[in-house]
Parts: sequence; C-alpha cells; structure tokens
Amino acid sequence: MPGERLTVRSPAEIGRFPGAAPPLRVELTIQSQEGKKQEEGGCRRWFRKICPCCCKRQNGTSYDITDKVEYTKPPTAAAVTMPEPVKPKPENGEMKETEEVKLSVCSVDLLSSQSGQNRVEHHTDLYHGDELIIRRGQAFQMEIEFSRPFSADTDKMRLELKTGPLPIVSKGTHVIIPLVEHMDDERWEAKITEQTGNKIRLSVNSPASAVIGLYGLTVTTSSAKDGEPTVHSSNKDIVMLFNPWCEEDTVFLDNEEQRKEYVLNDIGRIYYGTEKQIGARTWNFGQFHEGILDACLFILEKSDMPPSGRGDPVNVVRVISAMINAQDDYGVLVGNWSGNYADGVSPAAWSSSVEILRKYHSSTGTPVKYGQCWVFSGVTTTVLRCLGIPARSVTNFQSAHDTDVSLTTDIYFDENMEPIDLLNSDSVWNFHVWNDCWMARPDLPPGHGGWQAVDSTPQETSQGTFRCGPASVNAIRSGQVYLKHDTPFVFAEVNSDKIYWQRNLDGTFSQVYSEKKAVGHCISTKAVGSDERNDITHLYKHPEESEEERIAVETACRYGSKPDVYSVPASEDVTVEVKIDGEGPRMGTDAKLSIVVKNQSSQPRQTTLHSQVAVMYYTGVLKNAIKKDKIPVELLPNEEKIIEWVLPYQQYQNQLVDQAALMLTLSGRVSETKQVLANQTTFRLRTPDLQITPLGEAVVGKEMSAKITFTNPLSRILKDVVFRVEGLGLQKGHEVVVGDVGGQATVTLTEHFIPTQPGPRKLVASLDCKQLTQVHGVADVVVLEQ
Repeated sequence: MPGERLTVRSPAEIGRFPGAAPPLRVELTIQSQEGKKQEEGGCRRWFRKICPCCCKRQNGTSYDITDKVEYTKPPTAAAVTMPEPVKPKPENGEMKETEEVKLSVCSVDLLSSQSGQNRVEHHTDLYHGDELIIRRGQAFQMEIEFSRPFSADTDKMRLELKTGPLPIVSKGTHVIIPLVEHMDDERWEAKITEQTGNKIRLSVNSPASAVIGLYGLTVTTSSAKDGEPTVHSSNKDIVMLFNPWCEEDTVFLDNEEQRKEYVLNDIGRIYYGTEKQIGARTWNFGQFHEGILDACLFILEKSDMPPSGRGDPVNVVRVISAMINAQDDYGVLVGNWSGNYADGVSPAAWSSSVEILRKYHSSTGTPVKYGQCWVFSGVTTTVLRCLGIPARSVTNFQSAHDTDVSLTTDIYFDENMEPIDLLNSDSVWNFHVWNDCWMARPDLPPGHGGWQAVDSTPQETSQGTFRCGPASVNAIRSGQVYLKHDTPFVFAEVNSDKIYWQRNLDGTFSQVYSEKKAVGHCISTKAVGSDERNDITHLYKHPEESEEERIAVETACRYGSKPDVYSVPASEDVTVEVKIDGEGPRMGTDAKLSIVVKNQSSQPRQTTLHSQVAVMYYTGVLKNAIKKDKIPVELLPNEEKIIEWVLPYQQYQNQLVDQAALMLTLSGRVSETKQVLANQTTFRLRTPDLQITPLGEAVVGKEMSAKITFTNPLSRILKDVVFRVEGLGLQKGHEVVVGDVGGQATVTLTEHFIPTQPGPRKLVASLDCKQLTQVHGVADVVVLEQ
C-alpha cells in the first residue's frame, strides 16, 4: 500500500555477533502509480487468503513494488530489533500460496422476510415483523456464506437449535441437525439444495412432534485439515409453532376453510344474554398484532411447564387454561364479579385481546384487571390461535355450575316451597363462555379426538389449580366422564338434570321434581366464513329426552357423588312455562312476560303459583329479590291460561348489576294430584347498540372518519361514560372520555383515523359506565389499496 515500509537488515546483523559488520537498512516503498496496471502485493494477497470476509480484492487496483533503495544511518544497538527475513520475489510477481483458508461461517440468512417464501409457505406471513416464524413438521429454507467454498467431501457442518434455560438433547430442547443427502421427513435434518461460490442454500426439516417456542441457532463447521471446529451463532432466533396444515401434527385440521376461520381469522363474535335473547358482540382476537406473539411466548415462559412439555398440545392447552386467569399463578386476567371495577377496567368494556396481552407482557406479568367469562375466552382464543392451535369461543346458555360433582343441579326449598338461598350453591348461569380447541387425543381411547372443551374462567380447581380441560366433546356427549381432563364438570354444565328438593318437618329433604331439559341450550359459536351464529348443541349432547341422551346422563351419573338420585314417578298433567315476546323487554321500560299454565287432563286443576323475581349476576348468583307474588290459578279440563306478569321500571332501576339479568322463579303444587310445579326463567333487559357510520372512502394511507352515536335509554344521568374504540388495521385501541350523559340524551362522537391494512376490516366500539353495560357496536369497513 502507499507509504508502507518493509525494513531489512543485512545477514551479518542477524547472525551470532550482530555488531561484526556494518548494518544495512533497506526501505522498500510500496506506491500506487497512476496510469499503470497494478498487481496485488504478496503480503496483502496472503492476508486476503487467510480472511477473505474482511479483506476483499478491490476491482481495478493493484500494487507495484519499486526498486527504490535508500541507505540510512545505522541505529544504535539498543534500538536494534529482530528482523523478518525477506521473502524472495517470485518470477510472476505473486507470493506462493502455502496455507489453505480455514472454513468458517461469515453470515447466516434465515430468509425470514414477512413476504418471503418461508413465511408464506408456513402461513405465518400475517404475523408482525421479520422474524423467522415457522410451523413444525414442514421444511424451511436458509442460506449460509462461508469463508471459502464448502466441500461435502472434506468439510463438516451441523446446525444446532436450543430452547429453554437448560437445553437437553434427550428432552428435545437441544436439537442437533445433521447434514444429509436425502430427506426422510419426520425428523430433524438438513440438505444442501443449492451452492454458488461460498454460499449454500439449505432445506431444513423438523418433526411434527417438535417442541414449540423460541429457538437459538448455531452453525458448527470443521474440516479434516482445520483442527478445532468453529461455531457461529445466528443473531436472529427462530419461533416454532404448531402446524394445523401438517397431517402428522396432532393439531392437524383437514379443512382449509376451517383453518382460515379457527387459526387465521383475527376477528370473531362472542355470544351472551339468555337463550331467548341471544346477543352478540364483535371481538378483536388480534393474534398477529405487533407484540402478541411475544406475549404468548412470555406466558409459556412464565408458566411452570418445562420446555420439553411444549411439544404436546394437551399440555400446552392445559397450561394456557391456568395462565389466562390470575388465580394461583399470577396469570393474565383477574376475575371480578362484584360490580366494583374502580381500580381497573370493567369486563364489559373490553372488546379486544390485544390491549390485555400487551399490558400483561409490558408489565412483566402483572395481572390485568378485570375479566369475566367472555373476556377469559376471547384472550384464550387469541393465545391458542397465535400458537397454531385451532380454537373458537363457545357460549352455553343455561350453563350449570356443579359445586359437589354430583352431576346434578340441586335446588332446595323449605316446607312452604320458598327457595333456601343458603343451600343453593349450585347455580345455573344465564350464559357461560369457554373455548373449543382442535386436536387428536392419543392419550384417550380412539374416537375422542377433534374438538376439546377448555375453560380459563376460574370456577373450580382441577388437580389443585384453577383450570379446566381439555375435555373431549365426544366424551361429554356420550357421558364418559371418567376420561380426562375435567369431563364431569363440563358435562354438568351442558347436560345435568335439575333436581328440586323440599325440606321435610324432620329436617331431611325429599326429591319432589326433576327437570331434564333445564341446562345446556343453544350452544353457540361464530359460523365459518360469516358472522352468523352456528348452533353446535348437537356436538355436546344428543337430542333432549332421546334414548341416547338419557343413556348418557345415566352413564355420567354413575360416576357422580349422587349416583342413585333420579326423579320419582309423578302425575304431570299440568305444565307451567314462561314466554318472552320478541327480543324481550328493553332497559328503561316495564318488563313484561307471559306465564302460560296448561291443564292437559280431563279434570279441573287448581294451584297457587309463588313467583319471585331476583336480580342476578350472569353467573347464576342471585343478588336480591325485588318482587314476590302469589298467583292463584284455576284450570278447567284441557284449559290453557296466559297470565301477564309485569315488573315496573321503578322496581328494578336501582337494583341491576352488570348484565341487567333477572331470574323469575315459579313454584307451586297442584291441589288435586300434589304435582309440584317449578320453573326458573332468566331474562335480560336489552341495552341499545352503538351506531357506527363510516364516513368517506376507505383507502390505505388516506384519512377517513366514522361517526359513533349513542342514545341513553334511561331517564337518569349516566355518570363517567367512557367510549373504547378499536379496529385492527384501522385504528389503535384507545379510550374517549365523554363524562356524564343526561337521561334520554344522545351523544355523537367522530373518530378520525388512517387505515393501514387493505381488505375487509371491522371498527368496534363499546361504552363503559357503571349504570349501563353491554353497550357496543361494530361497523364493516372495506379498505382499498392506495
């Protein structure tokens, strides 16, 4: 190089007596000369051979060694240093190559671009970011650049993947991937598919049973002549997920439309209310949103499940069921059914999993306040879909909560047929939301794979932890409650008999009535490919009172705590039923129901109906009774009477809780036959919807707006009203504080936003205030490309 000097001493100076001859100092100046073709110097060529990654040849530039020799005054003896011998200049002007370049890795390219081949083929291109996100049981591509061309004959290379704090080969958390000539599938292996110069392209395969999670990658290389191997650590990690597209994976789902719905759809519907007044709300699952995959992996890390257990979806789902609630393990959500949410967010105000999971992750695991069943279910759907397990939110109306594993729902009355609230620990929720997830069950007898029920709402403990499932839906349907996990509890939710007991004078109880169709109605989930409600009751139970359904109930009850409890024969020629007209009563008006009493005999019948209406949490827990009546009824032979029942607005306006739910209990005894009449009907007071109207053209990168309108249905002031607005690909979730809204007043809010993603989108809004809950709305927005 220009200005570089090489000092050479005479042979006498190098000998045994350096002072015996006068020293000679020769300086060879390496200069760049204009207009003359230059050749690479021997020293630099030797250095480039040793480290080609750092010292690459510059095109059009070479060097010339001149013959300029300068004589200088000899240095003093103290300054003399041992010289390097002058290498003879070869005739061709280049140094002789005497040393081969050591094989090492210069760079690793995981080909992880969001729109690249790996992400598209693995159906992970919707995830935010450019990490390598792949699914197990499927090959992926990567490229490696070496310090010299790789020779399969003399060079060796292996890939290693490690996950968890203590990777172990025998546990599947430390994976050594060999280089093979032929891919056999069903194992870890890598094959060179292309080689150009110093670069190779690899196809890497994983087994369908691989542990899911975050892996670190190293590449180890060696050669017969190199001695010690070299190790290169990739600066990017690899995320491995379950693979519903792989036939060998236990979560394989053999239907593309269902895979699009239950794995790839990031928006859904969750149902609530009562069986006669089914409401629906849109929920943003947002499993591909920025930070959500990291949050889901964080949840797995925070659980006590060892990384080696993450290859089995049964284990993963069971752990997720426990980690979504904060009981026991400081999981994601704190449950709260008290009605007081001052130090958190009301469960009814959430409409998305994204804010909840990001808040939990960013706080390094501080539980988020607050959730109830539909929130627990929505977050569970997000986490399972994000990890690659097909999942859906499922709502069961008239959902029993069996507290004593009797597989019956027991209702106790005193001598006068008044409910004994202290003993009525079993309850029937208006609705309860849990999840179905899809997987094979090799741990169960054949025929029990497919949909599995899993419930993250903390109700009862399972093996000491608040979790539930996965329970085979096929096992639930057939009453095989002895199959794991937690099948008895889910069976009771959907198909237990409701047993009525009356206290005798001596304090004992006698069974006076059984209701066989009291629980498990209109089990609902969002339909595939549309926003319609899909009734899946038939998956959970046989038709009511069919022989198959009765066999299932009897089979299940044999394994319960009260195996001999069945209703005694009784004359049942009088029926009582409650009917709700249309969509039911609306909030702010008198609630009107119809009681239908029918005599099916040829003889007259007489009874007195005891009616009691109570405010009820949606969980089936009664707050307090607000109206009681006695209704005398006289029936002619084969007569049907319709009794109009009214609950004035003034009696309930200050009594309601979250879901605006009430329960009407009717009981009585037919004088002539001593037949017991009993009926419990739950109903809710319908709340208004938020009206959302998109304004302007929806185009990526172009500002648009939407008008949100709400009318207070009550004559009273709503205090501290807050709107929450969110739309995936439209608008980030945020709050809009409105303040107080007067009675019968209308509020209009205009939201301005810039769409970021094309295609069909949904803008979701909800209203949060203590006096009025479950007010929400949704608008469809089709966003065009710019």
